Amino acid sequence: MARNRGKIDKPRNSMKAFMRLLSYLKPYKYIVILSYFLMLLSSLGSVATGFLLKPIVNDYLIPGDFNGLLKMLLLLTGISAFTVLASFIYRRIMLEVSQSVISYIRNQLFEHVEYLPISYFEMHAHGDVMSRFTNDVDNLNDALASSLLDLVSAAFTFTGTVIAMLFLSPTLFLITFLSLILMIFIAKSIGSKSRKYFRKQQRYLGDLNGYIEEKVKWQKVIKVFRYESKAIENFELKNKELKRVQTNAMAASYSMMPSMVNLTYVSYAIICVFGGLLAIRGSFDIGTLIAYLQYSRQVSGPIGNATQNINSIFSALAGAERVFEVLDLEKEVDEGKYELVNIRSENGQIIICSDTRCNRWGWHNKETDEIIELKGRIEFKNVNFGYIKDKPVLKNISFYAEPGQKLAFVGSTGAGKTTIMNLINRFYEPDSGEISFDSINIKDIAKADLRRSFGIVHQEVNLFTGTIEQNIEYGRKDSTKAEVIKAAELSNASSFIKHLKDGYQTVIGGSGAELSQGEKQLLSIARAAIADPPVLILDEATSSVDTRTERIIQEGMYNLMKGRTVMVIAHRLSTIHDSDAIFVLEDGEIIERGNHDDLISQRGRYYDLYTGLSILS
Repeated sequence: MARNRGKIDKPRNSMKAFMRLLSYLKPYKYIVILSYFLMLLSSLGSVATGFLLKPIVNDYLIPGDFNGLLKMLLLLTGISAFTVLASFIYRRIMLEVSQSVISYIRNQLFEHVEYLPISYFEMHAHGDVMSRFTNDVDNLNDALASSLLDLVSAAFTFTGTVIAMLFLSPTLFLITFLSLILMIFIAKSIGSKSRKYFRKQQRYLGDLNGYIEEKVKWQKVIKVFRYESKAIENFELKNKELKRVQTNAMAASYSMMPSMVNLTYVSYAIICVFGGLLAIRGSFDIGTLIAYLQYSRQVSGPIGNATQNINSIFSALAGAERVFEVLDLEKEVDEGKYELVNIRSENGQIIICSDTRCNRWGWHNKETDEIIELKGRIEFKNVNFGYIKDKPVLKNISFYAEPGQKLAFVGSTGAGKTTIMNLINRFYEPDSGEISFDSINIKDIAKADLRRSFGIVHQEVNLFTGTIEQNIEYGRKDSTKAEVIKAAELSNASSFIKHLKDGYQTVIGGSGAELSQGEKQLLSIARAAIADPPVLILDEATSSVDTRTERIIQEGMYNLMKGRTVMVIAHRLSTIHDSDAIFVLEDGEIIERGNHDDLISQRGRYYDLYTGLSILS
């Protein structure tokens, strides 16, 4: 039962999940057939060794033919050796097949997840997404590599054993049959109870794992607010509950084999007495009795194995459904006909430039072959949007940014500032209205090309485990070492990188704990700089750093903003004095617009925020 690591809920449609899982074995169908053929031979060999006891006793042992006995023992040894070898080969084959299938499923799942809409990740806990790759896929691996094999092998062995017992003695088989009925009833009863307990165990285990993940991630908060003792107390409560349900689950599971074994002993004893009486009366020979007794001891084994493996297979099928559930999700819909290309002028006409480092960009219509030079004009026309139906976040939003302008958005938390940026990147689609880029509806622009035209510097910097150079390269995957250095210099990140022991090859963790907040922000700016985007989106990157670091970051951002259309989510209003237009949002609506001087003179919401009469979150 140790295999049941993942969620063990009973699958909603076992056969559908099973048939879909089997479809992954199609490329290996011939080698799988060979494997199961060897399994059949192995099971027949196991059954045959018991059947040979009859002639060994009757024809050689009792008459005293020791030469013949030796030959039979050699034959028995040969069959046993073949059985072991066949078992090893088919398990080795299926191990290779299962690992290949699981590797393919993992790749397929990861590739699919990479192209899911951002809404999926915002609506599902990261731990739940991760469990598809770990618990659920691991359960699939266990089922393909072991449980399914053991179940089929048990079926072969059980069928062969029953046929052999019927052939040896239909009379004694009546006793065995009643015993088997009782065994199946016990197995079904205990198995049902065991699955119920294991479902509860996995629920508690998932809850505990989520609690651990959350508390480990936010250790700084826990320590700052001295929450350690309370966190430990809550953990102990959850761990105690898990211990209780695990004890019940394992107790139910472990009661299976003792019940089977004891029932087998009872059946064995009855058969010994009844068979012995038949042998004394001369209606039963000793060899047949010994062979039958051997089978009566081993017939319960396949039932117990099958019951335990069925639990594992149900767990795997439930996991398979969770994996297939993700694979069946629609990828981001992208019907864009405009692509981003490098351009140059030739004989008064704009043409596509084969040099990927041309300094001009354009939109190429793949259907009409039309090329529109990218200027960087962004416009919202009466845009409405809500993450949840009937709960609007943006209401009739209209504004435009001319090429090279700097626009700023201010407002309290939940006003809709970040949502505007999400819509520009097409992470979400507006419920109504239109967003255009250079007079092209962004729905007509391929998403990858649209996002390539934006450079984003987030307030919360996301770094990846790897070198400084690799983290900057995330901005453009085909960048050179020289371009990485140039981007770092442009963003002012080189000012701290050159003081690191290994420079650009310094390895950092995903959290960037080795770097200060300001250094992480400079890396984020360098990442945007190397992408060399026509439009820049800034989720104010200086709200959590000191004044000196803020000046360094601001200088890096000003270097990056030159010649680009810039859109800023402002947290510190002192950073947006020079904006061409400032939009004040409240409850999803633009309530004020103008430059800094205009808005101050209006003495409205912006004036309150700027002078500190109202708190900006």
